[in-house]
Amino acid sequence: MPTEVYQFENFELDSGAYQLRRAGRVVPLERIPLDLLFLLVERRGQLVTRQEIIERIWGHDVFVDSDTSVNTAVRKVRQALKDNPEKPRLLHTVAGKGYRFVPPPAEPAPVATQPAIALQTETVPAAVPKPRRWLLWLGAAAVLIAATLIALPYLPRPFKPGSARVMLAVLPFVNLSGDAREEYFADGMTEEMITELGSLDPARLGVIARTSAMQYKSARKNTAQIARELGVNYVLEGSVRRAGERLRVTAQLIQTSDQTHIWAESFDRDLGDVLRLQSEVARVIAGKIRLTLSQQTEARLAGTPHVNAEAHEAYLQGLQAWNQRTAKGVELAIADFQHAINVQPDSALGYEGIARVYMLAPVFRVLSPAECMPKAREAAIRALALDDTLGEAHTTLAFVKAHFEYDWPGAEREYRRALELNPSDANTHLIYSNSYLSPFGRHDEAIAETKAAVALDPLSLPTQSFLGRTYLWASRYDEALAQFQKANRLDPNFAINHERLAHLFTYTGRFGDAIEEETKARMLAGENPKAALAKAEELRVALAARGPRGYWEKVLELSSAKENPPEAYAGSYGLAIVYTRLAEKEKALDCLEQAYTERQLPMTEIGIEPAFDALRSEPRFAALLRRVGLSR
Repeated sequence: MPTEVYQFENFELDSGAYQLRRAGRVVPLERIPLDLLFLLVERRGQLVTRQEIIERIWGHDVFVDSDTSVNTAVRKVRQALKDNPEKPRLLHTVAGKGYRFVPPPAEPAPVATQPAIALQTETVPAAVPKPRRWLLWLGAAAVLIAATLIALPYLPRPFKPGSARVMLAVLPFVNLSGDAREEYFADGMTEEMITELGSLDPARLGVIARTSAMQYKSARKNTAQIARELGVNYVLEGSVRRAGERLRVTAQLIQTSDQTHIWAESFDRDLGDVLRLQSEVARVIAGKIRLTLSQQTEARLAGTPHVNAEAHEAYLQGLQAWNQRTAKGVELAIADFQHAINVQPDSALGYEGIARVYMLAPVFRVLSPAECMPKAREAAIRALALDDTLGEAHTTLAFVKAHFEYDWPGAEREYRRALELNPSDANTHLIYSNSYLSPFGRHDEAIAETKAAVALDPLSLPTQSFLGRTYLWASRYDEALAQFQKANRLDPNFAINHERLAHLFTYTGRFGDAIEEETKARMLAGENPKAALAKAEELRVALAARGPRGYWEKVLELSSAKENPPEAYAGSYGLAIVYTRLAEKEKALDCLEQAYTERQLPMTEIGIEPAFDALRSEPRFAALLRRVGLSR
């Protein structure tokens, strides 16, 4: 059979190679939009109706919502051709009917220039003599088998009943409102769908976390590439449009092994039914990938409540603010979640959200633990009284019990309940690791839990960096170094990772490298570069003059400065480390007593902090370990 190569502008559409090329380079395009492009080009100049597209691409017996699947395929074709739908060059919409591919006409070539290329078809003669059909099939099969064997390690594995857990990614929902201020609503829908799907069938379905999924917001990558990067079997795409009190959501599920669109549908609902809509989508997806839902899960999905639209909108705005991970974002999130509660006093999600923010407010230096931990505990308890299935509320309560109350049995109980409810919650795996397992020296388990978090959230810099810290606590310094360096390769501008790397270098005696990393952390955290470089020079001079002791004396001096990067040796706990390094044990113990009184979050780390090895024989240190509940 002859091969056809269609040429238009600087594009080539090659039926034999089954690919689109631009200026000789392959343009990544998934199977569905590529099939659509072949259809449109073959019918160039003619109207191709939406019904014809559905029948040609998907067939007669497959349910497809044309509003979703056809629009998505057309959008991806336009992206590949860089064709603006407002001022199309090639692909024209015929309102209410379908589409027409109109190639540009050939133009006379100016002197000494290459003429414009109009659409033309090159026919490549078939080989002569024509081989027998069975030989063609045999040759094709051999090539296919060889290619499959080569590619097998890199392909996502399709799910089979009884096999290992299938992985799914929810890509950021597209905001179709035309108003950039509505992005929070689409992003919130994405996060809620991730949570909903993650709790469906924990033994057989894992869902990529929000942090990694949101890396693909507005990214020009096809689902095959995303699947390879995230290692997923399925991708859920969607869009959101709000109009007054009405909500229109489109969603489609793609099997990544062959880019098959196995389900697509549109939903029109009142804003108050947004959670019911998410439950409906979750139930459909469970059926499509053959999950077995427990009676409890079925009952929960069926009992999803109607919500107050204003309260839910405030909740989604709170999520947007919280996800900024800044001091200002913390303040805005508290206000938004509180507004949701004021509007709807029985808003379990509102209480869960504000509990989560209060839990980590000390990390962003917004509130002290004494100010915010009781509020986090109260809000989490209230959220669970309204809905005991909220896994993140259990995680928050566990964190408070560990870091503020030192109630370790209670913390373990709540962590386990959270993981039971949603094993796809990367955040719970991470916090369980560093707030429970590591403090008790259960390092192998802690590393395994952090690796589970990395698998669910592979593009999360905080998670990748915390794996390095988990290795450090286990005194596995070579692995810690490799992990911190890996995080730096993902993003060299993550300040806290440089600070942790500086700490590691002090344990291995590489003080010059520690100074370099500390300086990077200072500048990336916003400190004036000249001031940061001046401090680095002071540290180098001190190190050259008096060795490690000179270094720590200068660190002690700098710790009282107004500007210090996150996790620097500031505050009473950080000062305790510095005084220990200077062999001033009594001052170090005084600082730890103060940190205990202030309930500083790192107090749960005193049993595994390498610097405190010099204090372990001290009675005061042993007493502190007992008070924190970590004595063995």
